[in-house]
Amino acid sequence: MEQIYDIAIIGGGVNGCGIARDAAGRGLNVLLAEQRDLAIGTSSASTKLIHGGLRYLEHYEFGLVRESLKEREVLLSMVPHIAWPLRFVLPHHSGLRPAWLIRLGLFLYDHLGGRKILPGSRTLDLRKDDAGRPLRDSFTKAFEYSDCWVDDARLVALNAVDAADRGADILTRTSVTGAKREGGVWAVTLHDETTGTDRTIRAKALVNAAGPWVAEVLSRSIGVNSKASVRLVKGSHIVIPRKYDHDRAYIFQNADGRIIFAIPYEQDFTLIGTTDVDFTEDPKDVRISDGEIAYLCEAASAYFADPIHPDDVVWTYSGVRPLYDDGASAAQTATRDFVLDLHARAGEAALLNIFGGKITTYRHLAEEALAKLKPYLPEMGRTWTAGAALPGGDFPVGSHPALIDGLRDTYPFLAPKTAARLVHAYGTRAASVLGDATSLEDLGQHFGADLYAREVAYLMAEEWAVDGDDLLWRRSKLGLRLTEEERRGVSDWMKNHRAATV
Repeated sequence: MEQIYDIAIIGGGVNGCGIARDAAGRGLNVLLAEQRDLAIGTSSASTKLIHGGLRYLEHYEFGLVRESLKEREVLLSMVPHIAWPLRFVLPHHSGLRPAWLIRLGLFLYDHLGGRKILPGSRTLDLRKDDAGRPLRDSFTKAFEYSDCWVDDARLVALNAVDAADRGADILTRTSVTGAKREGGVWAVTLHDETTGTDRTIRAKALVNAAGPWVAEVLSRSIGVNSKASVRLVKGSHIVIPRKYDHDRAYIFQNADGRIIFAIPYEQDFTLIGTTDVDFTEDPKDVRISDGEIAYLCEAASAYFADPIHPDDVVWTYSGVRPLYDDGASAAQTATRDFVLDLHARAGEAALLNIFGGKITTYRHLAEEALAKLKPYLPEMGRTWTAGAALPGGDFPVGSHPALIDGLRDTYPFLAPKTAARLVHAYGTRAASVLGDATSLEDLGQHFGADLYAREVAYLMAEEWAVDGDDLLWRRSKLGLRLTEEERRGVSDWMKNHRAATV
């Protein structure tokens, strides 16, 4: 008999993969279809933070801040290999709120979410603290608080891996070209972008988690009108060579009221972002503008003693946030909270559309989404994801050094920096990447930096990496360390390996 899935999910971003993982862990039959690669859109273009959103307090979004703060430490404990605590320095100046008001806001930030792991806020004398050295001499006082950094694209991939390990079908390079209700279920037409073939699957419920394309999928592929609407906001980031020596991040508020971050990135770089610009074009064509580059350079240069110029930029990336349109007048004040839009009359198969959301609350969003679908899928199990480690994350927060030492004991030919990178990427599964290797030669072709063929093959077999961009810019950021010729070498090897294994 034809298999009928419990849930079919459109979109391989953090929300889609998070729902797939949660649903599969509750015993449901799940299919996820992503038209290109996992995390190819918004979910790999964030500022890489798990945070409560300190600035959201200014907009009185206390509920969103509380939920986000609660999720910080839940997620940190789930993925300690790809996320870690990060201290943020907020330099104070006359253009900001009074110091007493900022301290009050930080007191709320420290206590709203039931913080247990992360240290609280404090005041800094920038004339004595290392955090003051890269800044202009006019900044003498700052506030410091805690949030977390995360590898956003790997977070998505690991949710997909865990979903697949629990029985979900994860299909990348597969677009949904049509969906209609038939006989109490959804008939969903899938188009394989690689082979050009079509097939139809059936599902009791359909989840539209297409991110920036949520409205387009809803109108074109599903043919359903919804009162909820999406506001597309472009956020762009620049990456420059490492700007300072310490391991803390900065949060800068600018004269226009916006804030930007300067964050240590991939050991040798500094990440600066983000912009907030309304966007009306096709999200797949999003890219940073010269004006955004100039804006980020000028905004950061207002704080750093050594100015930043566009020529310093070594890489950029941009994403489109699919925010719920709450009618806010400015892009930076539009709500970052999510809205779940359920369509299902009596006897109809359910349709759930996901508007908005952010990396920090994706797990909570998945729980809420399945709660919405529970009446239509009463056989689903209980909530389970809080505290359940993602693949490779089954070790205590902060115990990376012991894992790195253990990996080098097993594979003594690894350089310390390579072992550290593998642990931060794969956690306790790092040994699965290396297998039975006893020397660097056993790892196969060397592409540059510390990337070898065995890791490339692992990512192709286990994490749906198909081409060089998938591997070098989403499953890793090794593209920053390879020359253009070396990047082509990775792509060519993957193409040949794929052909040989078909």
